Amino acid sequence: MLLDTPICDFGWKAPDLTLKDPDGNSFTMTECMGDKGLLIMFICNHCPYVQAIKERLAEDAAALMKEGFGVLAIMSNDYQNYPLDAPEHMKEFARQNNFSFPYLIDEDQSVAKAYDAVCTPDFFGFNSQGELQYRGRIDDAKMGNAAGRTPELLNAMRMVAKTGKGPAEQKPSMGCSIKWR
Repeated sequence: MLLDTPICDFGWKAPDLTLKDPDGNSFTMTECMGDKGLLIMFICNHCPYVQAIKERLAEDAAALMKEGFGVLAIMSNDYQNYPLDAPEHMKEFARQNNFSFPYLIDEDQSVAKAYDAVCTPDFFGFNSQGELQYRGRIDDAKMGNAAGRTPELLNAMRMVAKTGKGPAEQKPSMGCSIKWR
């Protein structure tokens, strides 16, 4: 089911989270916060929308990390009913796509619920004070050819780094619904 993300709730402070990657390593939002801020994205392996953006997602995230942002990806889907999203496949998906950020499992779906995440991909861009400043799409290419794209997420996070604030107008991300238990 195709969904769009809600409008950004500017200034919302997310509750801290502690999640593990497929190898059992724990990560917290606080520990992963970069000097410039933090990008948290809800993704999964099987979603055609995530599949369509995975290369530019890895590239944009790597650029943000070089610029002082922390980046976390969270998989909240019910992988019992969607086995392609299981932890062993997450590990392979991250390796194949050169993810340089932690890809974490939201086993009980509590983090997705706390964030009111609705789809994959769903992006949450926080400033260095942990205040939400971006909840839009990765770019304007949608599922098509990304040549000549406007990297809206990257541009927004760079604005957050400079001013502490995200753009007033944001286009919602769209994708598959999170697969709830």
